[in-house]
Amino acid sequence: MKSDTVASQPVDGRARRTTLAVLLAALVSGTVAGLNSGNTARAASGPDWGPQWTANGQLKLPQGYHTWVFLGSPLTPHGLNDGKAGFPEFHNVYIQHEAYQTYRKTGEFPEGTILLKELQLTKPGTYADGSRNEASGRGYFPGKANGIDISVKDSSRFRNTNGWGFFNFGHNAPPYAQTAAVQPKEACADCHTANATDMVFSEFYKPMLDAK
Repeated sequence: MKSDTVASQPVDGRARRTTLAVLLAALVSGTVAGLNSGNTARAASGPDWGPQWTANGQLKLPQGYHTWVFLGSPLTPHGLNDGKAGFPEFHNVYIQHEAYQTYRKTGEFPEGTILLKELQLTKPGTYADGSRNEASGRGYFPGKANGIDISVKDSSRFRNTNGWGFFNFGHNAPPYAQTAAVQPKEACADCHTANATDMVFSEFYKPMLDAK
């Protein structure tokens, strides 16, 4: 019995070492696979701060956009456009901090840039042109939120519209749609192609884009 016990000990040791080697190999393999999987996911979705997409290619409504950099708020009211303004609300435009910083350094919007436009109605007017009086004087003053439009820079995804895709999350009061499909080329992209620089009306936001 004593000799049998002594003889069996090396066998158990080898078995344990073999089991340990197998577990270690599996752990390394799983770690490498996980890293590769993570790299693939990041490559597919772009920068961490960039847009998020559904499985069928719809854009997800970004979260926390009110904390992004506020670029400006153009206004084209009905009262100054014969009652036929395409977007009669304030256009409150936001951009991610990361995209903003890159633009400041390079003069170009990086891949993954989101320009989010939240529409905001003017307060009811008391004059024929829709303006009203407030403490600061007569003018147009922001009222309730009324919709979100988004443009995304992704040169590979939107090759047919100069690298930008355009999305409508509803022209209505919140809550907004949580996802949106890209708009047809004629709905938005054609106007930006004809009238904007690099598909962006950046001249409206120069005070912020060029701020030092």
